[in-house]
Amino acid sequence: MRHVADIPHPSVKITLLAWNGKFLLKLEQGNLEQTYKVAELDLSTGTDAEVRELLDEEFLAAAIARFAAMRADLQAAFDRHELR
Repeated sequence: MRHVADIPHPSVKITLLAWNGKFLLKLEQGNLEQTYKVAELDLSTGTDAEVRELLDEEFLAAAIARFAAMRADLQAAFDRHELR
């Protein structure tokens, strides 16, 4: 796996990786992580610049909202099992 770039964002750590004919967009917030795999063949030029275009305001807002839902789901599981 090759590290391509760290992409700055105020509330999410974004790492762009390349591996096995795919780009991986790894988004992290606290102890949660989302990874999106994008095949180079799905891009017109197959470059990381195209993958960066996916990180528009709408995509990132949805991903950040998903982190909130993930956090709530995890907390609900802890609560059901009285682990915290």
